[in-house]
Amino acid sequence: MIRCEGMPRHEEADLEGDELNSLLAASAPKINLDPEKVEQGLGKIVLTLIELLRKLLEKQALRRVENDSLSPEEVERLGIALMRLENKMDELKGHFGIEDEELNIDLGPLGRLI
Repeated sequence: MIRCEGMPRHEEADLEGDELNSLLAASAPKINLDPEKVEQGLGKIVLTLIELLRKLLEKQALRRVENDSLSPEEVERLGIALMRLENKMDELKGHFGIEDEELNIDLGPLGRLI
């Protein structure tokens, strides 16, 4: 028998055997273990994190350019590095068959990631 913690005492449920299994099966998210899609799923997670970091780097770079805290050579190198990173991201998105919209993960009450 399992008591559901965190519920008011009058709402606690005593669950046994098949009832518990049915409840867990209904509430558990389904995991797709299709070997064909595992690579794409992993690619999507990694590319989402890289895209988030890329956007943060761009914002920081713009801030530094606007504050004149970079030399012209540094601005040039930074621009080239950001363009190369964007091109590599496009290449990887193509490899994994991922669209830009798919990299913006919904974090529920926190909103969209990007």
